[in-house]
Amino acid sequence: MGTMPDLELAQRLKARATTLRRHIVTMASGGQVIHLGGSMSCADVMAALFFHFLEVEGGERPKDHFILSKGHTVHAFHACLAELGKIEEAEFRTLAQTGTRLAGHPSLKAPLVEFATGSLGHGLSLGIGIALAERLDGLDSKTVVLMGDGELQEGSVWEAALSASNFGLTNLLAIVDRNEFQGSGAVADVQPLDPLEDKWRSFGWNTVVVDGHDMGAILEGLGRFPAKRGPTVMIAETIKGKGVPSVQGSPRAHYVSLSDEQVAEALAVLEVE
Repeated sequence: MGTMPDLELAQRLKARATTLRRHIVTMASGGQVIHLGGSMSCADVMAALFFHFLEVEGGERPKDHFILSKGHTVHAFHACLAELGKIEEAEFRTLAQTGTRLAGHPSLKAPLVEFATGSLGHGLSLGIGIALAERLDGLDSKTVVLMGDGELQEGSVWEAALSASNFGLTNLLAIVDRNEFQGSGAVADVQPLDPLEDKWRSFGWNTVVVDGHDMGAILEGLGRFPAKRGPTVMIAETIKGKGVPSVQGSPRAHYVSLSDEQVAEALAVLEVE
């Protein structure tokens, strides 16, 4: 997508992330219940991926691959599709309705979806299969898997993590949206993950921890991929429901519909970002 000074790029992507959050807030209005919290927390990372880091359709270089393993936060992905011109904003109102392309989890009916995800813990294994195939075909492409922190309680994640390092998949990047909450409460209360970075490192991964709402830090973290050896994981420390004052940083943000007042408050906050 061309080059530009780091500060200018970070500012442009931050503005894009704010736009994604406005779209997500709109999806949660009018009585529609969505997985708001995790969609809002990963918006900065999604903006960096889809509007800078990934070649989602191929062109000057081979097509990259993105797997939204935490499929319930598909609303952030749908917001990206709107900004990419792949869907119309009016289609947001069809969310989760019969026959829609915009289901409550990624659907193969929607553009740019490679796998219908939602059963947590499977995305990293899918990413390994793609990364292996791309390496065998000699393609210089990236495979990125976005996971939630609660998802890391699935044993299949760690089986996949062992395999990825065993295969030396330098073309595989895992990103953990660490917003510290899952559907049933705080991650630390359900099944603590710490020391999370040490766990990944002990499984043979290159690790980087970033502030998931600092676009400069996100870009710096992405810039450390690929490493010379092995797969890379970026742990993005985020806030659940970021941008919605009435629910952010709490389990209430996980699956919610916003009142007209909450929508207005959130849009006002996002207007000044």
